[in-house]
Amino acid sequence: MTDDILTIEEVAKYLRVSDRTVYDWAQKGEIPAGKIGTVWRFKKTEIENWVNARLSSSAFKSDNSEVQLRNILSPERIVFINHSTKHDAIIQLADVLSTAPQIKNASELTTEILKREELMSTAIGKGIAIPHVRLSSVTDLVMAVGVCKKPINDYQTIDDEPVDLLFMIAAAYNQHSLYLKTLSHFCGKLKVEGLHSSIIAAKTPEEVFSLLA
Repeated sequence: MTDDILTIEEVAKYLRVSDRTVYDWAQKGEIPAGKIGTVWRFKKTEIENWVNARLSSSAFKSDNSEVQLRNILSPERIVFINHSTKHDAIIQLADVLSTAPQIKNASELTTEILKREELMSTAIGKGIAIPHVRLSSVTDLVMAVGVCKKPINDYQTIDDEPVDLLFMIAAAYNQHSLYLKTLSHFCGKLKVEGLHSSIIAAKTPEEVFSLLA
């Protein structure tokens, strides 16, 4: 197996669903998959594209109004990142996110965010990445934002563009619906023309928060 081919178990772990759910999706043709003999296999890039398409789909857009920014983000969890590698940028942002009272195990947060990133890149294109995780040690959905002053070139993006904006989201394990709505909300919001460049040009966390709100 190459690094670009995933098993049912690996896809299930990435999507935070059961192995059986992935198997059923594959059987019904609802997720891009192929069989080698009797065993299902999945191309990493195709799964990434499938996830991004679902997050941007109208199935979630109708619920975006339920995402209240002030309930999940504050200026204190918006940081300007000077690291130029994905690993260091994620660690810095995880340290910031772990200051939130909803995070009860900072080391687990960092470890699981990095593990999930190793499995599959969370870059969604156009300079944006949304590292995210659901954990039983998180009491409620919360997020942090990293504005990268040095573009990150090793993020394995689908459009080969460096990443300069990170949205890190952590949720409780039973918050699957809100988790997807929040991911979808920011995927949609960042398509607003000029918003991305305005965030990058911002001078203070409060200015970034105001732009997002």
